[in-house]
Amino acid sequence: MTQTSTTILSGTGHKVSKSGTVISFIASDHKIKSNDSSVAFPYVQYDIVTVTGSANNNSTFTVKSVASDNSYIIVEETVVDESVGNNLTVDHTGFVTNKYKGDGYYSQPDGLHTVAYHVSADLTGTIKMQGSLSTTPTEDDWFDIAGTAFITDQTTRVNSVNFTGNFVWVRAKATGVTVGTISKILYNH
Repeated sequence: MTQTSTTILSGTGHKVSKSGTVISFIASDHKIKSNDSSVAFPYVQYDIVTVTGSANNNSTFTVKSVASDNSYIIVEETVVDESVGNNLTVDHTGFVTNKYKGDGYYSQPDGLHTVAYHVSADLTGTIKMQGSLSTTPTEDDWFDIAGTAFITDQTTRVNSVNFTGNFVWVRAKATGVTVGTISKILYNH
């Protein structure tokens, strides 16, 4: 099978944190909600946010969807019911990309994949690839692929990595992103 090149990310960076005493959690919907329009969430699907200052929900969450008016986000992980009142911070700390077909999807025997991370010189954080062996993965089905982590050193702007495995799906995950941008991530399999 001929190698396929795919751009799995085109330009993203750190987004502003949101703080206030107007943020609540609704367990039945996996919802983090703002009760004040001045604390609208600037996040999109697949962003990773970390909550601090909460009585019950100090954790890291993956955004599943966002309200059209940005008044709430639905997350993949479980939240605990919590009313407004605590001074919380919802901080954008990274993202995961959409899933892309790996060699295991096509039952290819070599399992060879290549990824190239293109970043700004001021980017802080770590980028790595994750794989899944599930045909319809949930957040719990993803695992880090050894040897694919790129910890930015603020001098390297392009880093490429080869990895082998019969992954059905792959995606990129960036964590600890507090400044800078990832201009693109290229993927071959």
